[in-house]
Amino acid sequence: MSLKNVPKVELHLHLEGAAPPAFIRGLAKRKNMDISGVFDADGGYAFTDFRHFLQVYEAATATLQTPEDYHRLTLAVLEESAANGVIYTESFLSPDFCGGRDVGAWREYLHAIRDAADQAEREFGIVMRGIVTCIRHFGPEKARQTALCAAETAGDWLTGFGLAGDERVGKPKDFAYAFDMAREAGLRLTAHAGEWGGAQSVRDALHDLRVERIGHGVRAAEDPALVEELAETGTVLEVCPGSNIALGLFRSWRSHPIGGFFDKGLKVTVSTDDPPFFHTSMTREYDRLADAFGWDDAVFTTLNTTAANAAFCDDDTRAALLRRLEKSDA
Repeated sequence: MSLKNVPKVELHLHLEGAAPPAFIRGLAKRKNMDISGVFDADGGYAFTDFRHFLQVYEAATATLQTPEDYHRLTLAVLEESAANGVIYTESFLSPDFCGGRDVGAWREYLHAIRDAADQAEREFGIVMRGIVTCIRHFGPEKARQTALCAAETAGDWLTGFGLAGDERVGKPKDFAYAFDMAREAGLRLTAHAGEWGGAQSVRDALHDLRVERIGHGVRAAEDPALVEELAETGTVLEVCPGSNIALGLFRSWRSHPIGGFFDKGLKVTVSTDDPPFFHTSMTREYDRLADAFGWDDAVFTTLNTTAANAAFCDDDTRAALLRRLEKSDA
């Protein structure tokens, strides 16, 4: 039986990466842009490995050129998420793509995204919060500009700051200044690590950037001492199993470390990362995890409660989420 209607909390979703291929094709057609190399014969996104995925991602994102484009994108993404039972989502937003890291332009994009999120909450019942991410392979200097955009717009809706992109470029400590700026602005912190950078990248993100959540973090499984540290500190992992499998990090759902992490008492959550790129959805993630590990409703309730408690939102929003989860579990 599908777990489509189980209320879900998602903490790791890239807004541009969640764009349906048909949406991007439509934008490209209206703007006379040739991005044919982005798609495969079936109309889906086409890439061969992680580096190529980043190139395709940025090529697709090039069609998003105005605040109105992002308004329409946000509505489309949130409607799809809500259709898969998501009641709360935190989406990564990049001023790099929204106004070229200019604070004034970024404000216009952010206003459009938030307006769409408010509309989606009214129409679909899904709550969204934003996390600004600097992009690792764009370098530390641009990250500082991104952090300034985040700091200038921090508040009850733009609540977090993170680091995404190619983990194989540079070190987390290179971005410490940007993270310090975000921290001083009251933003809560997360960082992609332990996907392509290995277990040490998780330890570096924790110690050098002082984040409270780790995006992915699955390579921690290679270091038992690190797994113990994550369990003891209660660090929350934003795990995206379907993404990891699609990109070749693990061969199957049963070989994915999320099952072992949960059994060892780590605080794990489930997200889709860039769902249309990896042919997944929150429903598919839950269904495959149930098949692979025999997880029942009680496990998914635990995962969603963990995610709600780790969400970068205000206490009133968190309390409302927990009430919705408790009601569904009754």
